[in-house]
Amino acid sequence: MVRAVVTGANSAIGRTLVATALGLADLEIVAAVRSPRAAAQLPAIPPARGRSAIADYGHPAQLAAVCAGARALLHLPGLLTLARGSSYEQANVATTRVAVAAAREARIAKLVLLSACGADPRARNRFFRSKGEAEELVRGSGLAYTIVRCPLVLGCGSAGDAALAREASSRLLPLLSGGAHVEQPVAADDVARGLLAAALEPERARDRTLDLVGPECLPVRELVQRAARLLGRRVRIVGIPLWLARLAARAIRSPLTPTVIEVLTSHAPLDPAPAARELGIELTPLDGVLRRSLGVAIA
Repeated sequence: MVRAVVTGANSAIGRTLVATALGLADLEIVAAVRSPRAAAQLPAIPPARGRSAIADYGHPAQLAAVCAGARALLHLPGLLTLARGSSYEQANVATTRVAVAAAREARIAKLVLLSACGADPRARNRFFRSKGEAEELVRGSGLAYTIVRCPLVLGCGSAGDAALAREASSRLLPLLSGGAHVEQPVAADDVARGLLAAALEPERARDRTLDLVGPECLPVRELVQRAARLLGRRVRIVGIPLWLARLAARAIRSPLTPTVIEVLTSHAPLDPAPAARELGIELTPLDGVLRRSLGVAIA
């Protein structure tokens, strides 16, 4: 049986990945989390199919021990909205440095990194820069790797799912720039299948950086209105100027920081075909993604 380790397994995407992995034959999954409290958030893992494990990034030897005997390490670092006292450098760069060291020590055959569309080590935006720096660590590791960049991921009970449901249920909805910026949402199930395919087949997308995006790119206002129609609702959208949103974020110390605002409004359309082809997956149509995200039954 092949063993794969997943870091950040208690995250929304991590939980989806673990659940997907449990549906694959001959795979032992080790869900690495930072604390017993995080372990309690995981899907139930039958003992014959794997286990959870505590790996504190402040103690790198813990992750190296967890990776012993594994073929693949799937590293899912960081969040866009930071908790108090944390930083993008800690969440993305420092944890990836520990993951790379653990993978080397354990002689992992394939390291898979979940990153973000727009990642660039030279970016002024701290989120994009930290994601780019994490990618550089993986590329310079000397290990076989695949880096998978994603935009908005839906259908996993994430903060993005909650925000979309809340917006689609509103009667009057203020949106940044009236929702003129575009999104290209991808299904969490598709991301999980793609990451696992890259991890378990060493030559699949080897040493490649891929943008795994959804099949449709559309303005956020249209995305919200489409979701609202699935809920049988109508929403009126009003615009918030970006300059005003940035000013308000600085004044009230909102989680919607100028960094986050830039990330939310900077996606550019990308071709979904290359990554799907290299990872060997079929992308879920947008309506299917929205139905899963909103919990709407498929007719």
